[in-house]
Amino acid sequence: MIELVRNVRLWFAPRAMREEGGTPDYRFSLANERTFLAWLRTALALIGGGFAVDQFLPDLRWAWRAGLALALLAAGVLCSLRAVNHWVRCERAMRRGEDLPVSRFPALLSITVAVVAIAMVVVVLVGWAG
Repeated sequence: MIELVRNVRLWFAPRAMREEGGTPDYRFSLANERTFLAWLRTALALIGGGFAVDQFLPDLRWAWRAGLALALLAAGVLCSLRAVNHWVRCERAMRRGEDLPVSRFPALLSITVAVVAIAMVVVVLVGWAG
């Protein structure tokens, strides 16, 4: 838990990152930033999908619509928060000369998206008339 709090503090204090070991090759830092931006694009797509389900499927039963939309919105929120946390963890590891951190988050996100997609397939096949 203490490590998480330290990571969150580094989200808002990028100069403090300089205290973490030496400066890595800039290409690695830029690659880390590109990965961060890819996670943010994924988060935005999930959030957009959540709003699309809610706004463009008015004939879908409310419980289905709300459940699917909230699952996508929650996945987007978690993805955006995880993106910045992973960026900080990777940047710190590179500066310290450590192995890059591993994460279960991609697997969890994939499972969440797959479950929502399966639910949407069921909705399409069964029909969504309330």
